[in-house]
Amino acid sequence: MKHLSFLSTAASLALLTANATAGTRPFVWSYEAETAPKGYFSYEQWATWKSYDTKDVFQFRHEFEWGVTDNLQLGFYVPNWELSDASGDWDAEFGSVGVEAIYSLLNPTTDPLGVALYGEIMVGDDLLELEGKLLLQKNVGSWKFVYNAVVESEWEDSFEEVTGEWKNTFGVDYEFSPSFAVGVEAFHEVKFEDWSEAEDHQFYAGPKVSLRKGNFFATISPLVQLTNVDGKADFQTRMICGFHW
Repeated sequence: MKHLSFLSTAASLALLTANATAGTRPFVWSYEAETAPKGYFSYEQWATWKSYDTKDVFQFRHEFEWGVTDNLQLGFYVPNWELSDASGDWDAEFGSVGVEAIYSLLNPTTDPLGVALYGEIMVGDDLLELEGKLLLQKNVGSWKFVYNAVVESEWEDSFEEVTGEWKNTFGVDYEFSPSFAVGVEAFHEVKFEDWSEAEDHQFYAGPKVSLRKGNFFATISPLVQLTNVDGKADFQTRMICGFHW
C-alpha cells in the first residue's frame, strides 16, 4: 500500500508540474502535446522576422488562449498583420483572423508518449486556410522532445487558387531552472501548387531560449535556411511572449 501511495503521489505531482508549465510556450515553431489546465487564460504576442534577398518582412499575431477543460484548449487570433519593405517603403497589410483547438489524448510525463490533435481555421480578405497537426511529445526529467506533423490547405482568389503544405517540426528543450531553458528547433516544409506539383523542400534549424518569471514568459528562436532555396527566407526568427492568469 505504501508503494501504491507513493506512486499515486508522484503521478499527481508530475501532472501538477506539467499543468503549471503548460501554455508557456517553450517552443515557437512547434506546439506541445500538453494543454493548459481548465480555467487558464493567457495572452500571447507573436513577432516573426523573415529576411529575403530583396526584402524584409515582419509578421505579427495576437492570440488569446483559454483552457476549456484539462484536455481541451482554445486559441483566438485577432487580426494578424505584417510589415514589408518590398516596394522600397514600409507597407502594412492585414492578414487574417482565426481560431485553433488543441485536444490532449496522452500526457507526455505520465504516459509513454504525449499525443494531441490540433485544428485551425483562418479567414482573411479572399482567404481561407485550414490546418491540422499531430502533436507528439516526451518529457524525460529536465528534457522535452517534441515533433509536429502538419498539413495545411490555403484557398485564395475566390477559391480559384489552392496551395497545400506539408511540414515537419522538431524541438528539444532542456530546463536549467523553472525560469530558464535552452534548446534547438528545426522544421522541414514543402508546398504543393493545387496539391499536385511540389516545390523545393526547405529545411531550417537554430537555437532557442526560453524565460519565465511569475506569470510572464518569452521564447525566441532564430533559424537559418540550410537548403539554399531561391525566393525563400534565408533567415527567420520568431519570438513569442505573453502572460497568463
